[in-house]
Amino acid sequence: MRHVPVSRLTLYGLLTVFTLSLDLISKSVAFHKYHIHTGSDWLLDGWLKFRLFTSINQGALWGVGQGFSLWFAGLSIVALAGILYWLFGRQGCQSVWLTTALAFVSGGTLGNLYDRLGMHGLRESNGNKMFGVRDFLDFRLGEFDWAIFNAADICLVTGAVMLMLQSIIAPQPSTLATVD
Repeated sequence: MRHVPVSRLTLYGLLTVFTLSLDLISKSVAFHKYHIHTGSDWLLDGWLKFRLFTSINQGALWGVGQGFSLWFAGLSIVALAGILYWLFGRQGCQSVWLTTALAFVSGGTLGNLYDRLGMHGLRESNGNKMFGVRDFLDFRLGEFDWAIFNAADICLVTGAVMLMLQSIIAPQPSTLATVD
């Protein structure tokens, strides 16, 4: 195994911790202020609308897979293991771009994993622990009501877009000449 540059390990660690902290702190502030299923008035109130509105998503994007929060938690753990292998086992960390993209994905994944495991401490009305992701950013575009999301989701999408851009823009390794 080749040497892992300390600068890449540091970059990955700092960005992952920063994005995780941003997510957990913003969720904590929003839920402390509004509790569950309440929020602000519309802060933007035109064709584009925006407000803070707290909700618990026990599924994935747009609520797909409701009730499978622990299954999604398992997928998150597998994804994190794959990211660490890609970066440090397969030397993806040689690229600053890839290291940054995967740090965003890791931080977002860890933030939502924290929630999916019920570590946020929220409880259902019957006292049972809630296993779901805390969301609080609510947008509407005209008549289209966008999914309520959080800072972890922003980090996940940012990392995914960076990965797509890399796959489109990055130079491909040259191939060997064909045999005569």
